[in-house]
Amino acid sequence: ARRIMLAGNLLFAASVALVSLMADQVSFYLIYALIGVTAAIPSSVMFTKVIVGWFDRNRGLFLGIAGGVGNGTGAAIAPIYVHLLIAEFGWRGAFVGIAVAIVLIGFPVLFLFLHDAPRATAAETAGLSGMTFAEVRKTGVFWSIVVAVTLGAGCVTAVFAHVVPMLVDRGISIEIATTVLATFSMVTAAWQTGVGYLLDRIPRPWIAAPFYLATIAGLVLMETSSDFPLLLVAGFLMGLGLGTEYGILPYFLSRYFGLKHYGVISGTVYGVIVLTQGIAPFLMDLVFDVTGTYQLAIATIGAGLIVSAALIANLKPFDVFKQNAPAPAY
Repeated sequence: ARRIMLAGNLLFAASVALVSLMADQVSFYLIYALIGVTAAIPSSVMFTKVIVGWFDRNRGLFLGIAGGVGNGTGAAIAPIYVHLLIAEFGWRGAFVGIAVAIVLIGFPVLFLFLHDAPRATAAETAGLSGMTFAEVRKTGVFWSIVVAVTLGAGCVTAVFAHVVPMLVDRGISIEIATTVLATFSMVTAAWQTGVGYLLDRIPRPWIAAPFYLATIAGLVLMETSSDFPLLLVAGFLMGLGLGTEYGILPYFLSRYFGLKHYGVISGTVYGVIVLTQGIAPFLMDLVFDVTGTYQLAIATIGAGLIVSAALIANLKPFDVFKQNAPAPAY
């Protein structure tokens, strides 16, 4: 993973820098397609592969730190950095500046501090326990996870993308709406660590189900209340839901199916989730254009989250699969 991510960092930076040379619509599509491909190399899937190889007893906690603290910090700092770049160098220069940051910050950190788990050589990997992707596809557990997490992530992401327009449409000020969105975002980042820590202490899949229902409560509260404190509570509850979505997937996949073929299994599931997260907000907009309100979309999202919670609550305990012990027991 280390060598792949180092190469991916450079390729991703180069593709981002190419945006500064964009001349027409064709080049726009081609460059952004390239960004999509290269961004998948140094992505969350690869980081989780390294983490699940290093950590066992505290796996959930460190998956949460990498996902929540890492993504949360980046999401907070990057817009400020880009705003300053645009003000100084224009949008073309901003893309060059982003590429420079990817290399100057990302590459040294990866090169100096990222190391594959001790058993990550080819010979040692051959001895890892784990199911193949063909075997995994035949299990009900796999499809329950795919449907539950994909449906839940798509639903909550659609809400996240529409928090501001939904509130402004009800007469809430833009300042309050953006504060609710910021609360949603910060709780999402922080709770990935929280749910990971919780799974380390209570290693049962059903522990995640109540947080899906918390999302529904937050959604109802956001739709029915105009009181600022209650709207903040709504953002907090929905952040618990999205943080849970992001936090449980790598933990579930590694515990149920082992590490030997973790890469292809997690990569496939993440791919389906990303597609769903791209489509769901569009469908929510489409429903609004047809009906003139978000009510039908919200009701559908609530039903989807109930289905997700039910599927998670009915998963078998993690100890249905036992992995070999050569991993460090951190």
